[in-house]
Amino acid sequence: MTSGEDKYWYNFTTGAVERGFASPAIDRAGPFDTPEEAANAPQLLAQRSREWAEEDEREND
Repeated sequence: MTSGEDKYWYNFTTGAVERGFASPAIDRAGPFDTPEEAANAPQLLAQRSREWAEEDEREND
């Protein structure tokens, strides 16, 4: 298993992509394998959130 130090993270506070643990955990999402994946973190998380909400709705019906 690789360390998060060699992965990329999206910083929600600054909107920047960072390599390694440059910022506090509360400010970042990841890890991602590439900077491009990290840059798409807001869209990816929004998509996953929608999918989870739809799944919850189906389970509650």
